[in-house]
Amino acid sequence: MISQFFVLSQRGDNIVFRDYRGEVQKGSAEIFFRKVKFWKEDGHEEAPPVFNVDGVNYFHVKIVGLLFVATTRVNVSPCLMLELLQRVARVIKDYLGVLNEDSLRKNFVLVYELLDEVIDFGYVQTTSTEVLKSYVFNEPIVIDAARLQPLGPASIFMQGTKRMPATAVTKSVVANEPGCRKREEIFVDIIEKISMTFSSSGYILTSEIDGTIQMKSYLTGNPEILLALNDDLSIGKDGRSIYEYRSSSGSGAVILDDCNFHESVRLNSFDLDRTLSLIPPDGEFTVMNYRMTQEFKPPFRINTLTEEAGALKVEVIIKINAEFSSNITANTIVVEMPLPKYTTRVGFGLEPGAVGQKTDFKEATKRLEWGLKKIVGGSEHTLRAKLTFSQESRGNIIKESGPVSMTFTIPMYNASRLQVKYLQIAKKSSTYKPYRWVRYVTQANSYVARL
Repeated sequence: MISQFFVLSQRGDNIVFRDYRGEVQKGSAEIFFRKVKFWKEDGHEEAPPVFNVDGVNYFHVKIVGLLFVATTRVNVSPCLMLELLQRVARVIKDYLGVLNEDSLRKNFVLVYELLDEVIDFGYVQTTSTEVLKSYVFNEPIVIDAARLQPLGPASIFMQGTKRMPATAVTKSVVANEPGCRKREEIFVDIIEKISMTFSSSGYILTSEIDGTIQMKSYLTGNPEILLALNDDLSIGKDGRSIYEYRSSSGSGAVILDDCNFHESVRLNSFDLDRTLSLIPPDGEFTVMNYRMTQEFKPPFRINTLTEEAGALKVEVIIKINAEFSSNITANTIVVEMPLPKYTTRVGFGLEPGAVGQKTDFKEATKRLEWGLKKIVGGSEHTLRAKLTFSQESRGNIIKESGPVSMTFTIPMYNASRLQVKYLQIAKKSSTYKPYRWVRYVTQANSYVARL
C-alpha cells in the first residue's frame, strides 16, 4: 500500500508528486532528498534503496538521473515496491518515448492520468501499457530525441556498420509520427549480465550469466510473431528442465540452467524446434529470462601484481586483456580497487600513447579508479599505480587491499552464444514489410579478480 509517489530531479526539484492516502507529512520529498544527499552512515557513498525516517519507509530507484520514490507507513515487501517503481517508470517511458525531466514537465497532465490509473487510493491496479490504452486517451507531447544526449542503453546500440534508427528507443507507443503514419517496426534485445570471480592466478572460480530477451513492438494489429533460438539449445544440465523441454540433439552447445517466459508466449513447438510463438502486447516487455552457469569464455581477463617499491611504498600493476573479436568494441569501462586505509597518495602510470583513459584516487573512500572510454577486442591495457603509505603495513598488503572489480558494456556481443535465428511476423499482405531489429549487449554484474 503506497501513501505517496513522487519523482525528483538530481537537483532535488519535485517534478511529479501524488499523495494517495494523506498518511505522510507533506514535506516528505524534502526529507527524502536531504537524507539521500547527505548520506554518510557506515561510510556509504549512496543511500540504500530502502530506508526509514521517523516511521516512514522510503523506497527509491534511480533511472536516467531521475529519482522515483514511494513512501508508506506500513510494512510492505521492498522487492515489490522497487519492482513497482521500475514498472511505473517503464510505463511512463512507453507513453512519452523519452524519459527525462523535460518530457515529464511537458507531459505532466498525461503522467498524472497514468499514475491515477496505475495506483488507486494506494493500491496498485495495473502496470500494463496495453491495458492502460483503454483508459488513458491523452496524446503525449513528443520531445525531439535528436538533440538529447544519449543515456544508458539508448546509446550502446549506435555503433557498427548498420546503425539503429535514431528514434529506436525514444518513440512513444501511442503517438503517431508526422503525417499520422506509424513506422512498422519491432525491436528484440538480448541483454546478458555476467558475474565472474577470478583467483589471484587468473583462474575462473565462479561464473554465471543472467540473461533476458526483451521486446518492444510498434506493430499495428498485434500480429503473431515467431522467434526462433539456437537449434542446439538445451535447458537443464542434463538436456532437460523442470518443464521437461528436451534438446533435439540431446546435449546442445548452449546449455541454460533454467528459464521462464512471459505469459503471452506459447511453447507448443519449443521442445521440437526452439521456436517461441507470441502476440506481443503494447510497450516493452520481457519475453524470456534465463540463467547459465555452464563454462563460457570471459570477455576480459584481469591480472594483478603487487610489488614493494621502497619504504612505505608499493606498486600495483593491473593488466586487462580483451578476449573477444577485434571487430567488437567495449565501452564505459571502469576498474576499481579498494586500498589500505593508511594510503596517503597514489601515483599513476599509463602505457605510452594511451587515449581516452583517466585515473583517480578517491581519498575519502581509499579507492583507486581507472576509467577507459573504450577497449577494442584483442587489445591489452596496463595500469601501474604507486601507493604511498603513512605507516608500515601491519600485515599482508594483499589482505588489506582489493579485490579488483570491473564494470563494462559490450554492444553486439553475448557470452552465452544464445542467438535469435530468425524473427518472423505474420503477413497481413504481400506489401507488409515491417522493420525488424535484433540487438545484443553484455554488461558486468559482478566482475571481480582477487589479489
